[in-house]
Amino acid sequence: MTPRDRLRTAVDRARSGGPPPGPTRPGFWRSPLRGPWLTGVFGLTLLVGVTLVFVTGLLSYAAYNPDLAPRNDATPDKGWLGFYLFTWPTSPYWLYRLTQGVHTVLGVVLVPVLLAKLWSVIPKLFAWPPVRSAGHALERLSVLLLVGGAGFTFATGILNIQLNYIFPGSFYPLHFYGAWVFIGAFIVHVAFRFSRAVCAVRAGRDVQPAPESDEAAGLVSPRPAPATISRRGAVAMVGAGSLALFAVTAGQSIGGWWRRTALLAPHGREPDSGPNGFQINKTAASVGIRPSDIGPAWRLTVRGGGRQVVLTREMLLAMPQSESALPIACVEGWSTPNQQWSGIRLTDLAALVGLGTDTPPVRVESVQRGGAFSSVVLAANQARDHRSLLAMRVNGAELSPDHGHPARVILPAAPGVHNTKWVHRLTFGEPA
Repeated sequence: MTPRDRLRTAVDRARSGGPPPGPTRPGFWRSPLRGPWLTGVFGLTLLVGVTLVFVTGLLSYAAYNPDLAPRNDATPDKGWLGFYLFTWPTSPYWLYRLTQGVHTVLGVVLVPVLLAKLWSVIPKLFAWPPVRSAGHALERLSVLLLVGGAGFTFATGILNIQLNYIFPGSFYPLHFYGAWVFIGAFIVHVAFRFSRAVCAVRAGRDVQPAPESDEAAGLVSPRPAPATISRRGAVAMVGAGSLALFAVTAGQSIGGWWRRTALLAPHGREPDSGPNGFQINKTAASVGIRPSDIGPAWRLTVRGGGRQVVLTREMLLAMPQSESALPIACVEGWSTPNQQWSGIRLTDLAALVGLGTDTPPVRVESVQRGGAFSSVVLAANQARDHRSLLAMRVNGAELSPDHGHPARVILPAAPGVHNTKWVHRLTFGEPA
């Protein structure tokens, strides 16, 4: 007997015996709301929303310039999954703040829609028999990967936004590979269901096909219970949930007055007052910075072109100072307002070791002893931008220890972790 014959025999036996008691029986699910229209509305909403979240996620990964150097890439062995990567631009200076803000806020806002879509199709997850053909088996597998991938990707992202990441292993590779599994299953699912969803939405909410019809597809209950809310009301309720989540999270990305509304965002409100009273992720103590590391004995070493220069803080302050008004935008979606930074342009520091206007990539190293991104490599376009500074002061005051005293890098349009704090070495042209 061939494998196909065995599968057909198993299916015939399952059909002849009927579904077991419980959720596999059609009469178990009695909501009168479930049907092609409601599922189609939620599905098409997710098609637009998930696509935008995925694209902005890809842009977030590109912003780290992972192909520039291994130390920039927290997702090793990405292979062909990095086919689209490009050198991340420095203009407009708010670019990463926008793309990552959209990525995180929209990811949170879509949670009620995702849950509602799952609720609308949950009878199909218990359909009997579980597998009817090879094509049906492929579709069922895609649904398994879709539901599991969606749950994992959204859960890891939201926990990271809340600074409460509890999964074993690094967030970056888990979220990266989980997202690719999810989007692969999502594409397969869309290929199977897109035309049906469009037809159902066009037919209207009042067109409910018979339970045994192909259009019903196991969604319509043969014994519906009395309705307590309309289908339009269900859509409105889900929309209100999404709007509420937007209202209590988006402020950390939008800024201004909206920050007061970001009740569920860890960095929604200004943590303090004064020149250094803006958001941070890691404190000096949390990454092992000791007073002696950033005290009078601190030195900055600048290397490149076969030369090396060692500078004290006083020597740096005696150099021509430049200013840049730039925000800090983090992978968790939060961002600061523009801060007024002052310090030495990276191009001026490159000139100290004999490098001209064609400033090469630069490796930036911190004195921190723990935590991620203690060093990064900045692309040539980042090093050459006139707004890229080794900042010594912010908003007219010295940097506080938690903001990177005695010196930190500040860049336009870059992820927050690339604005390295407590810098002690810059190496131009040797990014390995």
